[in-house]
This record gives sequence, C-alpha cells and structure tokens, in this order.
Amino acid sequence: MRRALLSVTDKHGIVEFARGLQELGFALLSTGGTRRALTDAAVEVQEVADYTGFPELMDGRLKTLHPKVHGGLLARRDDPSHLAAMQAHGIDRIDVLCVNLYRFRETVRKPGISRAEIVEQIDIGGPAMIRSAAKNHQSVAVVVDPNDYADVLRALRENGGTLPPEFLRKLAAKAFAHTAAYDAAIAQWFDCERRAMPEEPFFASRVAFAGEKLQDLRYGENPHQRAAFYALGESLPSLAASKQLGGKELSYNNILDADAALALALEFERTACVIVKHNNPCGAAVAGDLPRAFELALASDPVSAFGGILATNRTFDAATAAAIVQSGTFLEVVVAPHVDPAALDVLLQARWGANVRVLDLGGVPDAMQRRRFVARQVLGGFLLQTADFPAEAPKQEVATRRAPNDREQLGLTFAWLVAKHVKSNAIVLAQVEADGACCTVGVGAGQMSRVDSSKIAVDKAGPRAKGAVVASDAFFPFADGLLVCATAGATAVVQPGGSKRDAEVVAAADDHGMAMTFTGQRHFRH
Repeated sequence: MRRALLSVTDKHGIVEFARGLQELGFALLSTGGTRRALTDAAVEVQEVADYTGFPELMDGRLKTLHPKVHGGLLARRDDPSHLAAMQAHGIDRIDVLCVNLYRFRETVRKPGISRAEIVEQIDIGGPAMIRSAAKNHQSVAVVVDPNDYADVLRALRENGGTLPPEFLRKLAAKAFAHTAAYDAAIAQWFDCERRAMPEEPFFASRVAFAGEKLQDLRYGENPHQRAAFYALGESLPSLAASKQLGGKELSYNNILDADAALALALEFERTACVIVKHNNPCGAAVAGDLPRAFELALASDPVSAFGGILATNRTFDAATAAAIVQSGTFLEVVVAPHVDPAALDVLLQARWGANVRVLDLGGVPDAMQRRRFVARQVLGGFLLQTADFPAEAPKQEVATRRAPNDREQLGLTFAWLVAKHVKSNAIVLAQVEADGACCTVGVGAGQMSRVDSSKIAVDKAGPRAKGAVVASDAFFPFADGLLVCATAGATAVVQPGGSKRDAEVVAAADDHGMAMTFTGQRHFRH
C-alpha cells in the first residue's frame, strides 16, 4: 500500500489534503498535533510511534528520527539491495512526505520570549525528513508548501497515483529552499548572540540570506531584464509586507524608488513628505500637516516630481490626496504607514487616479528593521555593511566666525538628513518657511564633481537659493562648490569637514558672511 507521512506546523489545508490522499489509496502516518487535527476531522491516521514501535521521547524531540521513517523515505525503489533491507527490517515505503517546520522566526519576534523557548523551536526531525525525501525525489513527493496541496492531488489523480519526474524535481527544489531558509534564520539569530561576545569579529566568517518570492515582476530595470520581488519572511510592517490598495502592478523601479522615498520619510519625527525620482529625492519637506508638506515637497522640483514616488511617515489622508489631485501631478506610487480609505476615493477623481499604486505598510516600520545590514552584489561576491546610522549624533562644530542662527540651524538639521539619502556627490539646498516648515529647494545628485552638484542644486533652486541653507554629504575638496552656493545667496552650510583645504573653504565662507558647521561624519551613498 502506498503511504504518506504528514507532520505540519501550519495546519492550513492539511485535512483536505489528507482526505484527498486517502481517496487515492494512501495510508496515512502522522505525529502530535497533526494527528490530532486529522483524528478530530474523522480522518483515519496511524501514529508514527505505533508504526515504528518506538514511543515519542524527550518532550517530542524524538519522534521521527527512526530507521523505519528514514528508510521508507531514502530507499531507492530500483535498487534490489535497498528493497531487501526494507523487507528484512520491516520498513515500508513512504511515497509522500508532507512537512513544514516549527515557527522559529515567529517565536523570535514574540515580546518577552526566553532563550530556552526560542531554542525549543529549532526543528530537527522535520528538516531531516525533508532532506531524506528530497534526496530521493525520484520516488518520493516532498510537500512543504500548503499552496501546493491542490496541484499535488490533481497531478496524482491524473497520473494514476504517481507524479511526473519534473514535478518531483520541482517539489524537491522547493523543499531544499525551505530548509535552507529555515537554517538561515537560525544562523542569523545565533550570529546576533555571537556578535555580542567579547573579542568576536562583527561580521561572521559565513553568512546566509533567504528570501520568499512575493511576485514575479514584469521586468527589471529595463524590459530585457527579468526580475522578481522577494521578502525576508517577516510579517512586520515593511515595504515587502505592504498591501497594495490600488493601481497597476508594481515594477522593479517602483519598488526601488518606494524604498528610497520611505527610508528618507522615516528619518523625520515631524510630519514629512518625500518625492523620489530615479532613486533620488527631488523634493522633501516637513510641516505641521501632510497637505502642507506635500505642497512644499512638490514645489522643490515640480518637473522632476511628475511620475515620481511619494512617501510619508503619517497616515495618507483624503486632504493630502486632494492636494495631489489639485496639483495635477501624476505619481506612480504612494506609500505610507497607513492609508485612509477615503484617500483612495479622492485619488480616483483624477483621470490618472486609478493607475496610482497605493501601498499601505500596515504600521510604521521599527528601527531595528531599518538599521539592519545592507548587501550589494559584485562580480563573484557581495559586500555587506551596517546601515548608515552613526552610533553618535553629528557634531555641531562651528567652523566660521559666525554661528548659524536658530532658523538656519533648523534648516541645516533638515538638509543634513536629506543629503544622507541623495546619491553622491550630494548638495542639498533647503529653506525654512515662516511657519517653521522646512523644505528642499534644490538638489544636486550623483555627479562626479561636487562643484557640478552645487551648480545643479542652485539651478534647480533659482531665486529660492537666496537665504537657503546648504548640506554637503562629504567635505568640499575646494572652495569652488561652496562659492557657487554663496554667490546664489545661500547663508549657511553643514558639511563633514576633514579636507586638507578646510581652511580655504572656511575662509571663503567667512568672506561671504556664511555660517558653517562641521559634523565629523559623512554620508556617501553610491
């Protein structure tokens, strides 16, 4: 008789799957909670302990680690010696294995959870069975995803109770990815503990990442590139866990730009709006309310903002949606911690409103998520670094004869945060409005020379450069970039300092009556 072993943490759909297997003539084995769920549903199932003749031990730690289980999974059906060993030791074939694993990641996130409780959620028998079945995938169907139950049953019915080789290989690939992701999560948790030990290196000798595909994308950065969107397997508020409430399908570039806009919006405690185009903020503002912040962010560079991505750190409401519609500015994406349903109705009043992709994060992403590692792939490897969140606040060292006044200091603090999110070389010009709102008026990004970034920022600002403050993500190597801003009427500058020509740059600022502070930190963004 054909036999299936079912032992799952996620019970979704398991009763229906078990019934379908029984209808196809499979005898069922199961353990613990899965057996109880099946028995409660009047599904006939044999306890694994009864099959092996060996009881569960050590609070269930020893259940399926038995030759009658692994022999039934691993035995090659085309090898006479394997079949003889099975017969000699009373081992039956197990043709279908349905297993998913303890909720380790979910347990780690529970508040107040103890270390012992976390360790107890490290599954041993499950991964061992999955690997045994997946190794012998020519003969054993290994099912780890409840979403596959219907397809497996359909294929079994269509093929007389067996599965085609290509189907078995697909299931095996998913099974190994399932255990790899599980082990990666455990390794990362242990690595966090290891890093806190004295004299341990910050970065481990080996690291592992795992992703769960959310969707295939239409294409990558360009139509000839293929792409998909993956999540890290967490359900906390994030871009990957967001709910799309309207608009067309997200693109690869939409997601990148939404991430960039969100990262900057979440930097601010005050109500903020950020508009990003091609991974750089073309407008950013903080104000007393969201519509005002949007108005100021848009005014920074309304031409670039068209077709941009908007992010905010507050609930996206109907008033802000109305301001967007009234402006006539088409946005590709709106992303916010929460979205008021009324805002969606307002957006639909615009002729392009149905096309806007509106993303509800389901809450404000926590600081731990935003401060995790940043990985970049290079040819033959990848780079790993901590996120750009300095352990100490930037210095406020006044380098010029004149210190910034209160208004200038407010603008410099704002502009410095924006510059952190602008591609290097970054120059940001910002204004402080009469009501205390702060906004960008010109952004120079991604240029090979800092003076060119200064020229672009001043050109974008136009007359609004007069009385503006300036932030530079790295030091001015020469006075030329500073002089571009000074000549346009900027009155104060914040920069890291540290150039061998600092004295020359400070002297140029003094000559123009500018205030300048050094932060002692830089924010390169490549």
